[in-house]
Amino acid sequence: MNSAVSARTQARSAGKKKRNSELAREERAFWLFISPWTLGFLLFTGGPIIASLFLSFADYNVVDAPTFVGLRNFFDLFHDKLFYKSLSVTFYYAVLSVPFTIVCSMILALLLNNKIKGQAIFRTLYYTPSIISGVAVSFLWMWLLNPDFGVVNSLLSDWFGIKGPGWFTKPNTVIPSMVLMQLTAIGGPMVIFLASLQSLPSDLYEAASIDGANRLTKFFKITVPLISSVILFNAIIGIISSFQVFTQAYVITKGGPDWNSYFYVLYLFNTAFAQFRMGYASAQAWILFIVIFVLTMLALLVSKRLIYYEYDDKR
Repeated sequence: MNSAVSARTQARSAGKKKRNSELAREERAFWLFISPWTLGFLLFTGGPIIASLFLSFADYNVVDAPTFVGLRNFFDLFHDKLFYKSLSVTFYYAVLSVPFTIVCSMILALLLNNKIKGQAIFRTLYYTPSIISGVAVSFLWMWLLNPDFGVVNSLLSDWFGIKGPGWFTKPNTVIPSMVLMQLTAIGGPMVIFLASLQSLPSDLYEAASIDGANRLTKFFKITVPLISSVILFNAIIGIISSFQVFTQAYVITKGGPDWNSYFYVLYLFNTAFAQFRMGYASAQAWILFIVIFVLTMLALLVSKRLIYYEYDDKR
């Protein structure tokens, strides 16, 4: 009897040692496979972040060694008129761009969710522009919205007898024109909306049809609540993207006319790589990080009671 118990104890001990050995081997394999990403993150992301934080408290022109100046860069920033101008331009763009992108991408996703012939081709065609280089897209829109020979103004004149505006050359139309450029960037959020629409349960729509609900009622009472978390996700991504606009302003307007498209990141770029004021630019970067962080937290807080989470079964 004792010998049988001893044999079972030895077998359990051997099994435990084997499992521990397998777990240790899997752990070593895990660290080995993620080590390239970890090293890349530490060298090319973590390192620059720490360096930027240090330089935000220093005066640094690339050539000379950094000089510690405390909070002077931040105090100077809060007395800088261009800081407020670029921030207001970026806020204005975000207020127009985020709802515009969400509405357009959602409408497109609803249309492409219908079972029609050539559905896959249409989805590919509408998504493709979102992966094209921002510089190429900027040149495309410069041609489309050119006030003298652009396609849009030509169509407005020929079809409606309307003289088109100066799009990128007038202070009151430059930001709306850049918002219009988002039409070639809605492929990303459109795909996310499309995936969420295809996961919705059909029995809810069948029950609503039996109760006599029309399409609009189904959309606002079923679709929108069920994909509210996806709407919030796209809104937050849109806010972050709006505060990082650079390419179109740099390529098309250079911040004009009259500073009306002088986005915050364009100002940061000019400070760092045209004026070589790396300390001041680092302070600008950290202010941008704080602004985006605060706006993201506000969006999460405000939407807390409006978002439906399926697995938590709460709003």
